[in-house]
Amino acid sequence: MLFCSQKFALFFTVIFFSYWLLPWHRARVGLLLGASFYFYASWNHWLAALIGISTTVDYFIARALEANSWSRWRKQLLILSVVANLGLLCYFKYANFFLRSLEEAFAAAGMSASLPVLKVLLPIGISFYTFEAINYTVDVYRGRIRAERNLLHFMLFITFFPHLVAGPIVRARDFLPQIRRPKRWDWVRLELGLQFLIMGLFKKLALADRLALFVDPVFAEPGRYATGAVWLAVLAYALQIYCDFSGYTDMALGTAHLLGYKLAQNFNLPYLATNISEFWRRWHISLSSWLRDYLFIPLGGSRGSNWQTNRNLLVTMTLGGLWHGANWTFVVWGVFHGALLIVHRSWRHFSEGRPLLDKLFHTAPASALCLAVTFLSVSAGWVLFRATTFSAAVTIYQRLLTPHEGLAAPLRGDFLWVAAAVVIVCSSLVRWGIWQRLAPRLPLPALGLGYAVVVILIMLLIPDLGRTFIYFQF
Repeated sequence: MLFCSQKFALFFTVIFFSYWLLPWHRARVGLLLGASFYFYASWNHWLAALIGISTTVDYFIARALEANSWSRWRKQLLILSVVANLGLLCYFKYANFFLRSLEEAFAAAGMSASLPVLKVLLPIGISFYTFEAINYTVDVYRGRIRAERNLLHFMLFITFFPHLVAGPIVRARDFLPQIRRPKRWDWVRLELGLQFLIMGLFKKLALADRLALFVDPVFAEPGRYATGAVWLAVLAYALQIYCDFSGYTDMALGTAHLLGYKLAQNFNLPYLATNISEFWRRWHISLSSWLRDYLFIPLGGSRGSNWQTNRNLLVTMTLGGLWHGANWTFVVWGVFHGALLIVHRSWRHFSEGRPLLDKLFHTAPASALCLAVTFLSVSAGWVLFRATTFSAAVTIYQRLLTPHEGLAAPLRGDFLWVAAAVVIVCSSLVRWGIWQRLAPRLPLPALGLGYAVVVILIMLLIPDLGRTFIYFQF
């Protein structure tokens, strides 16, 4: 049930009016919980049952954690919860990947092995709600939050349908208090939710799905295309994945606001970052902050030597790459970003001891250069993220670096540059606070006309063939 489908529009309309017509808070919570399970069961009812069972187990483990003061017993309960959640994730998402990798390792060593292929259906969004369950249990263990007493509230925290399948990754300490708080109708919040929804639909349907027309043919057969076409495809994919994923997040935030809930910000103009560390503070914020708090810092963070800190960075980003998908290309993508973070950290330490060099890199021309280098570095990494095999990625890199003859771009590049201009202009308006100052001063008819124009553009630009959200596969 995609956010941009007619089926979801009908589903959400029924839930929205039913929700606000109900006068009782408990009934609204029950309605949202039932709607969330129905939303997930529309993909597969057995997987909806699975998430219900695993959520119930986490609920009782957290209650037991809080009720016991014996440290050894509490640690064993924590390990049980983490192992159970990661075990489900590994079985459904990585079992065949590890079996296939083991078979390839045997073949490389000159031994033959025929390992079974498991018929496993990947639960949509399992990577996201697994991390939410782990952050809840760990925070209860650390004493940062109290264990939730209401099982229905805890189930709603995990299964709340706006963020269920592709995030943002929600923290229990942020979301559970919202469930307990009664909701009141708010016209300002209604307008904000509709703004997020329209913005997300425009990013997804008018930009991301149309940019895919540049990307998909080239990445499917990169050896057939000329260097210029490959460059267009790589740049188009950088815009596509941003518009696609941030578009989903905008729709998730919008639907949550329409129901009286607030989800965490997940993007903050990431392509305006001037270094790779800043990029990860702006891109998929809920994931990067989760990796920092529940992996990088427990590994030792930056408290040890330079070597230990660099090791922790590399391990964190490598596992973050593996989190994105069961393919070695994702692992190498994570290693690539870990290496970029290590290089940036080393350069920062080098320049801090040289005031003139540090001052030079804070000038406007140097900042523009750093922004361009960061964007190109991230775009180079997206090749590994998008390519399904290493051979395809190598072919793309070869064509990016050396001139090759071949087919021209699947479409004229006009739309790509228009899309890039739209993203840059809108990002700049928000970055410099112009839109925040201008929007409240605009008369309502002007705002209404603007929304209508955006909706019309969506209807005109949407491709004939719809595409699922990129991050649904994770």
